[in-house]
Amino acid sequence: MIARLRPLAAQWTTVVPALAVMLLVLTWGRDLPGWLVVVVTLVLAGSVLAAVHHAEVVAHRVGEPFGSLVLAVAVTVIEVALIVTLMIDGGDKSATLARDTVFAAVMITVNGILGLSLLVGSLRHGTAVFNSEGTGAALATVATLATLSLVLPTFTTSKPGPEFSTVQLSFAAVSSLILYALFVATQTVRHRDYFLPVSKQGEAPAPDEHAPAPSTRTAVTSLGLLGLALVGVVGLAKGVSPTIESGVESAGLPHSVVGVIIALLVLLPETIAAVRSARRDQVQTSMNLALGSAMASIGLTIPAVALASLWLPGPLVLGLGNTHMVLLALTMVVGALTVVPGRATPLQGGVHLVLLAAYLELAVNP
Repeated sequence: MIARLRPLAAQWTTVVPALAVMLLVLTWGRDLPGWLVVVVTLVLAGSVLAAVHHAEVVAHRVGEPFGSLVLAVAVTVIEVALIVTLMIDGGDKSATLARDTVFAAVMITVNGILGLSLLVGSLRHGTAVFNSEGTGAALATVATLATLSLVLPTFTTSKPGPEFSTVQLSFAAVSSLILYALFVATQTVRHRDYFLPVSKQGEAPAPDEHAPAPSTRTAVTSLGLLGLALVGVVGLAKGVSPTIESGVESAGLPHSVVGVIIALLVLLPETIAAVRSARRDQVQTSMNLALGSAMASIGLTIPAVALASLWLPGPLVLGLGNTHMVLLALTMVVGALTVVPGRATPLQGGVHLVLLAAYLELAVNP
């Protein structure tokens, strides 16, 4: 029976990404009627599940921390393309789009994905254990990138408003790329052992003997299907965004809520993958996904929008307001206190989830 179910799973995870891309091509740039919005939403959800499946296949083949890096970078590259596309089409309304999207991604990953993973891992296994050296380095990099890119523009004086001057924006973009590249080199080459899952005794757990590594051909196929699924997720999210926008406006909510909803949709594959890893007592993999996604979101988005600003006529507002700066500072302080011991209980997971809830509540009621 199990042998029959596996080919069935392989079939739907192959068909859904292709269907999502076909639907994306047919609906791109068009106003969608209500029934088609429902269809797009269902296919989008299927693409999320398919993306998680193929990401786990690739991760199983290449091992950690390369597996989590593949998913984080793949999602972020497509997310960056979506942001730039929306900025080009959005006019003056897109001035704060990059800031809102990047900050939403940081709060969702560092508080949402990380907190949920710690909560699930600790409830299921008593204590969530991870490597504090690697996770601490990742959190420090996220804090630096977020401060340089999202906090400093509020206080600089070379240009009026919470904006960088051209020279300052160039510095932030180059610094983001350098820090992200340095972290990836540290994670995958020089200190790879800092980012591997650990057991309660602090040793790397034995590989899962019940799940043999897939062949290279299978992994390459899954990598291609992962790309298709993520293109479908982000593209279809953009397709339903007008419906989301109209719903947000009808409810009298701030326009920034649209970015939060889209960020939640785009980050669903990483969230599901992280929770699954936490259930298997591989919380370090979950931490790699959460912090790696936050880092990639800043480190790749800021250079991309800096380059796009050369031909975009409108302003590029990156500086956060006072409320969001307080939330960011509190998130980093709590994150540091969570990471230092190298283990966590449900309390730490709950604290991060409350911070995410506070961000979402203030997004609705600023």
